[in-house]
Amino acid sequence: MQSQDVAPRPAPASGSATDPVVNVEQAEAALVEHYPRLVRLAYLVLPPGLGRNRRVLTAHALTQRALPRGRAATPVIPAQASGREGDPGYAFVRLQVVRTALEAGLPLKRKAWPKRSQLPPLLPQVWGLRLFPRSGGADELALDQALSALSGPARAAYVLRGLEKLPDGDVRQVLTAAAVDDVDAALDEADSATAQYPLLDSPEFDPCSLQARPTDLMRRRQHMKAALAAAAAVAVCGALLGMPGDGWGPDGAAAPSYAQNPAAQAALDPSLLLKVPAVAWESSARTDFSVWPARGDLTGDSALLRRALAVWARPGETVQVSATPGTPSGGPSGPPQLLYAGTVDSARVVILYDGLRIVRYAEPRDSTKGAALDFARVDGADRAEASAVVLGRSDGNIRYLTAPWVTKAAERDLMKPGSGAMALALTDGTTAPMAGPAQSGACTSWNVLQLTDASGTRLLTDLGELVPARLTTGRPGSVKDASGAQGLRAWAPYACSLGAMRASGVRGVNAWAYAAQPLPDASGTADWVCTRAETWQGGGERVLAQFHTPGGTYGAVAAKAENVPSCGAKDPQVLAGVLWKSAGGSWYLLAAGSRGTSSISATGDVRGSARGNLLAVKAKQGAQTGLKGTLEDGQVVSGLR
Repeated sequence: MQSQDVAPRPAPASGSATDPVVNVEQAEAALVEHYPRLVRLAYLVLPPGLGRNRRVLTAHALTQRALPRGRAATPVIPAQASGREGDPGYAFVRLQVVRTALEAGLPLKRKAWPKRSQLPPLLPQVWGLRLFPRSGGADELALDQALSALSGPARAAYVLRGLEKLPDGDVRQVLTAAAVDDVDAALDEADSATAQYPLLDSPEFDPCSLQARPTDLMRRRQHMKAALAAAAAVAVCGALLGMPGDGWGPDGAAAPSYAQNPAAQAALDPSLLLKVPAVAWESSARTDFSVWPARGDLTGDSALLRRALAVWARPGETVQVSATPGTPSGGPSGPPQLLYAGTVDSARVVILYDGLRIVRYAEPRDSTKGAALDFARVDGADRAEASAVVLGRSDGNIRYLTAPWVTKAAERDLMKPGSGAMALALTDGTTAPMAGPAQSGACTSWNVLQLTDASGTRLLTDLGELVPARLTTGRPGSVKDASGAQGLRAWAPYACSLGAMRASGVRGVNAWAYAAQPLPDASGTADWVCTRAETWQGGGERVLAQFHTPGGTYGAVAAKAENVPSCGAKDPQVLAGVLWKSAGGSWYLLAAGSRGTSSISATGDVRGSARGNLLAVKAKQGAQTGLKGTLEDGQVVSGLR
């Protein structure tokens, strides 16, 4: 179906003979099918002043209440009949969402009952937690600020243009149907905001993909204690009056509450931040984040550092907080170490280290609103793993802060091992922006960071976290950096599989070519490679067994598993199989085990066995089978899954 712009026209009265109609079943089907988009629409139109937690809950509540009342058919205005994919049910529900989201932003009036959308939602409710979308970059923060400066109708016009891709004629009719008084003024005001429509689809504005954090625990504890104390006073008033004034208290020998704790107060004092001398790493026995000097043009900005420490200790409702798996997000136990404080693109950034975590605080350059706080666990980092930290991401590009021992930085496409590396300028340890790995669509390149120091060259890849993951090759237990020609060739067919390891706290990924198998019908030799991602938390490892045929651009994932020792230093054994179709049209079950496998057998739809670590048996398309291998010491292993 082709869409076309229509000239602005007044909407005819709803309910005319030519109006399309929608019943509750149509509306419900549209709401269920397009629920994430409708909730995102409501979230963007709702006033930001509600706070991110209430905006999320209100967006879900308004969307779920958008169905027609009763089961009768309801007319839809003609401009809405060209709704999402021509679905009048979707058009009706979208109109209801826009109307109620605009109503939620209206001020309360003394002489009129408030509308239901103006009150906090009764459902859904989440007790004891704050919910908010995942953090975005500086561009998303800037757009959120620009939208918050618009009026409700202008914000709705901007979102309908950008998210729904509606021409101004249809936007005009939707706003008219939503009871907007001055549609022309709303459209003109929306024109004043920069048209960054693709950012509306980012995780920053996705109220269906949420992070959870506790509410103010101290205040909740105090309220609970107050309620319990009041109840106890009513029940046993006489007994309490007879207790000595200096007797035992509710917290026993505990120190004063957090805000009065001397150690906690010291952790919030920017003058007590640890700043390591610039040359300390040259004489230190340690080569990790603890010997990084403080860098950046704002290391002397006490106000910025105080805000960063305060937000770390007590993030407010509007702060976007994220943490890698297994990383605690509580406040510092004492004064942390300052690694960086400076201006990065359109944000002010502070990076801190407390011996366990790297913490990144970012705020817009011209405001303290829209701050973000990110945590990454880095305990036990060695020289290679403590080589770089992400300073910021913008427009698909990444800036890194590198270790003081790094002498050269370069950008390289992991999928093109022969193309060479492009040098990146280093300014006081900060790299020039480089393109990040592909986030969506066809994977035709995978850009990685190449760093050089006195100990050698290594490759690091961004997986959406603060600390990039180290890339290595070789048999588990004796791996080496993948920066050499052989390592680059080994990784090229499997670079795109790194996308499956994003946002899981990955410390490093190793690629190990554990077998080479001659293919039936004289089709050449295929490679079997195992890629294993180790995490900072020591759990959640991800293992992929991949199969690469001669001349193929990509490796095919034959098997995958999580939380298994296979293909690791503790258990380097791996066994996997794949159904493969030869050039002659015949199907085969191919399987390979690592070195030390004495035999392999297949059961199920395909039966067969072979001595050694390779198996090739004729099969049928879609066959289901199981694999069992026997090692030279008699131990039995099963296929990776």
